[in-house]
Amino acid sequence: MSKIKITQIKSVIDRTERQKKTVAALGLKKINHSVEVEATAAIIGMVRKVNHLVAVENI
Repeated sequence: MSKIKITQIKSVIDRTERQKKTVAALGLKKINHSVEVEATAAIIGMVRKVNHLVAVENI
């Protein structure tokens, strides 16, 4: 599996509770925080749900 780098670029303030929990489940804590994770189907689906809040790079 390939790895991707996910960076939070926008705040979760004034977002739905579901979006807040999705961002937290990805391991992101605050703006400009990045995590490197395996690009599984579950992770890709989570990123698509909050793609307006995060930036993704292939590693």
